[in-house]
Amino acid sequence: MSHTAPYPVRLADEIARQLGLLTDHLAQLSPHEAVQVIAHVLDPEDGLLDGVTGLMSVSSTFAKTQAERGVLPTEVWLALGRAANDLDAIGGDLDEHRATLQRVGTQPAATAAKPAAPAPLVIRRHR
Repeated sequence: MSHTAPYPVRLADEIARQLGLLTDHLAQLSPHEAVQVIAHVLDPEDGLLDGVTGLMSVSSTFAKTQAERGVLPTEVWLALGRAANDLDAIGGDLDEHRATLQRVGTQPAATAAKPAAPAPLVIRRHR
């Protein structure tokens, strides 16, 4: 007899599937529509990035409790904590660009379609 996965596992699978679909759509959207999607993903209150960061934070708290009980290795807790911290830092790095993305995403498509002045690209190196 096969057992079905509990609802939270099915929910996680469905969210992962939906993120894959969103990624596929994003790759094919017009620049204006893509900016709108990216702005929603980065929304500080309801965005996907904030949601995933929160999920990693709760996962880290859970793993800490389980590590203290000897159920999980401490390394799992530390890795989840690092993931939560890194995602939070990434969100912080993107904060300065959210207003621009929201502004560009709310402009009429014709206005947004005008090419912007080219900007030099800068590569940051983390040490």
